[in-house]
Amino acid sequence: MITKQKLDRLAELKAEQDLLNIKKQELIDSVLTPEIRTKIAEIEEEFEPQFGAVNDKSSAIESEIKAEVIGLGESVKGTVLQCCFVKGRVSWDTKGLDGYLVDHPELNRFRKQGDPSASIRKA
Repeated sequence: MITKQKLDRLAELKAEQDLLNIKKQELIDSVLTPEIRTKIAEIEEEFEPQFGAVNDKSSAIESEIKAEVIGLGESVKGTVLQCCFVKGRVSWDTKGLDGYLVDHPELNRFRKQGDPSASIRKA
């Protein structure tokens, strides 16, 4: 099977997963009485402000932690979570340097190229 066919097969499998999830939810919905649905909606409504408050606090402290770790320049480990410091990436004008290498081939010994990678995305 060629790669394009495998990608098409993968898309079919993902669509099959989506369809299974839809069918499962339809069956769950079919056994829920209007009273139960109303009660679930009330519970969701009751907890919504609490989740919102916790999410806001969580976002604020996460921003503080990230800023502090960047300021420290090193990762910090808590009991359960850690915030990893990642140095800023260095980038170069590859086209410009490749042109420069034509006149200065001795610099090629400093050139490194990583392994290729692939990721699957929606077309």
